[in-house]
Amino acid sequence: MAFLTASHAQHTAPFLSRFFAALGNAIVAIGEANPRLRRVEALQRLSDEQLAAKGLRREDIVRHVFRDVYYL
Repeated sequence: MAFLTASHAQHTAPFLSRFFAALGNAIVAIGEANPRLRRVEALQRLSDEQLAAKGLRREDIVRHVFRDVYYL
């Protein structure tokens, strides 16, 4: 025989899950809207030869894009 009990935590868990999922999605959207991230993605799409023509190596893309904000 099984017994079921209802508690308040079971009713709030879906609300909290939705809240934190929405908060996480908002943070991701803000990050993806950053023009620097778009620049990193654009440079990553280039071939190694195209990057070399710009004087970059693939491992230096992030350092190049964020050079004025972070010391990497």
